[in-house]
Amino acid sequence: MSPEPDVASGPVATAAPRDPESKPGPAAQGRPGPGGPWKAAFFALMVAAIAAAAIWALLGSSLLIVRSVTVTGDRTVTRAQVLQAAAIKPGTPLARVNTAVIAHRVAQLTQVQSARVSRHWPDSVTIAVTGRTPALAVAVPGRGYAVIDRFGVVLSYGATRPPGLTLLAAPASLASLRGDPAIRAAVTVLTQVPPQVRRLVRSVAAPSPDEVTLNLRKGVKVVWGDTSRPAAKAAELAILMRTRATTYDVSDPDTAVTGG
Repeated sequence: MSPEPDVASGPVATAAPRDPESKPGPAAQGRPGPGGPWKAAFFALMVAAIAAAAIWALLGSSLLIVRSVTVTGDRTVTRAQVLQAAAIKPGTPLARVNTAVIAHRVAQLTQVQSARVSRHWPDSVTIAVTGRTPALAVAVPGRGYAVIDRFGVVLSYGATRPPGLTLLAAPASLASLRGDPAIRAAVTVLTQVPPQVRRLVRSVAAPSPDEVTLNLRKGVKVVWGDTSRPAAKAAELAILMRTRATTYDVSDPDTAVTGG
């Protein structure tokens, strides 16, 4: 018989398989990665440097400064007047240009209704101006006539009434007209009446926004009332004027009446 090979009867040691989701031990966790803190410090310095460069370019350099100012819009005021009111100094950093403040300055000009200011990188500013439009003439004792816009702002004075402007009858005073809603109502009504009637208007009276009256040639009056239902009022007026009366009340087009 051949001898049997020696077989170890004790337990055999084997390596346990490594869990792929297991975390490294404390020693491995505490070991810093290559250049960890230095890399963070480097990036922080880079961000700070970029921010500083941007601030310098916006506020401190001569790259982004005001080199030109453009004025657009109607020419009720001159470019020189707008620039003087705006008071933008050449060479001012564009980032320091306060558009709201400048627009407010320009809007203080009597002939300006509103202004809008915008910055255009890298070196220009635009001021867009909306001027006031003459709407009515007001007789002023000793001064001829004042020209006002639809907001009651006095734009100018003249010895004669400008052609094409309707006379505002019996205003309380010039100072009381500014911001008066009755003035806006009177101007609106003048745009609502039919063209053939508009040509006959000599003056308009508006003691309140609801009491607009048109004084036509030959002593004829049209009581228009407020600015509501203009189409209905115009239609009734066209019918009533066939009667050749001296007063036409269309303030309520459902019960329009004539007189005289």
